[in-house]
Amino acid sequence: MVDRLSGVLAFVTAVDAGGFAAAGERLNLTRSAVGKSIARLEARLNVRLCHRTTRSLSLTDDGQAFYERCVRALAELEAAHDAFDAGRTEPAGKLRISLPVLFGRRCVAPILMDLARAHPKLELALNFSDRPVDLVGEGYDLSVRNDTLPDSTELVARRLGGQRMTVCAAPGYLARQAPPQALAELEQHEAVVYATNGRLRSWLFPDGSGAMRELRPRSRVQLDDLEAIADAATAGMGLAWLPCWLVAERVKRGELQHVLAHVPAMTFDTHALWPKAPQVPLRVRVAIDALAARLPALMGP
Repeated sequence: MVDRLSGVLAFVTAVDAGGFAAAGERLNLTRSAVGKSIARLEARLNVRLCHRTTRSLSLTDDGQAFYERCVRALAELEAAHDAFDAGRTEPAGKLRISLPVLFGRRCVAPILMDLARAHPKLELALNFSDRPVDLVGEGYDLSVRNDTLPDSTELVARRLGGQRMTVCAAPGYLARQAPPQALAELEQHEAVVYATNGRLRSWLFPDGSGAMRELRPRSRVQLDDLEAIADAATAGMGLAWLPCWLVAERVKRGELQHVLAHVPAMTFDTHALWPKAPQVPLRVRVAIDALAARLPALMGP
């Protein structure tokens, strides 16, 4: 039985990942080891499962049929594992999580480190990236995202809290330029703004009717990194529109001050996303619960 199973995981992972090299990264194997494992599988089955070149992998008709059966079988094995895991009282095993870079490092990772310290059998594999990830295809157990939720029937989402935005500036800048008292006065100020691929991000403010007021203050400084924007604002380069969690310590130290605090602020929802399954593994459930309990306090004013 063990010989029959050998190579199946490598084969399915290579198909899902689109090649041997990507499969090797997911399985912590070399590209060559993945290729040899699949070759041995083909030899045992006496059938060609896939066509491969240095850049691509495609299934034969036999390979497609075998792949579909293997996926169903592995899903059953995972369900059996999760059902057993549901009876555990101590989370264990590897937890693969995708996180946005800055927010993940500043707010999410410390909570997960505390969780790992509390549960010695839990392993963390954290990936920091701002790109959208395919949780199912890339093998993640959990993702934390601040952007719009994907339209997917394969995922489950739970709101973890809201990231409140604030307009802020350095005391030195506000000594030179009187603080704005209304949104219309923003056009009289310099601003440090977020820009990527030549596109400026507008500043958003709820207008009380459910719609958003969109503003683009004039700016001589355009950056594609939120922490760099906070640095520039602290240096007195102008107003900045940033998440409260990012500037909280600078405000406490007196390096930045909130302005327009009386104006309703934009809040971006933060969600946990995970693959839909009959049983959610305990290691995933405890991570989601820990984030839901602690993140809101970090994201508020």
